[in-house]
Amino acid sequence: MTSQAHDALIHVMIVAATSDSAITEKELDRIKVLIERLPVFENFDKGRLGQVVNRCADVLNGPDGLDRVLDEAVAILPAKLQDTAYALAVEVTAVDLFLEQEELRFLEMLRDKLSLDRLTTAAIEVGARARYRRLPE
Repeated sequence: MTSQAHDALIHVMIVAATSDSAITEKELDRIKVLIERLPVFENFDKGRLGQVVNRCADVLNGPDGLDRVLDEAVAILPAKLQDTAYALAVEVTAVDLFLEQEELRFLEMLRDKLSLDRLTTAAIEVGARARYRRLPE
């Protein structure tokens, strides 16, 4: 996989984390864990993480930042990684166990930009809910 594809996946996670205007420590930790453990990031140079995050922030803060970050990511990612990108975004937004309206709108926007069917995105969302469910008290 190219470093551009790695960067695109990380950009999607960063945008997901910032979609509710506040990136939490849990979200940052989840991004780091996903990069460290998932096979898709196997050859990613972790020393570049700060540079990748800063590039994402620069684009986000520019004109049409959100659309530009997502359009660039979707253009770079091969079709077989589009469900991975969506799954990573869901994973990051689900980590605080509650999705704000802004996060839900972001996921809807991402769904629209990716070439994924509704059944695939629903399965990814159900899987995340199952992973983060807690026992009743």
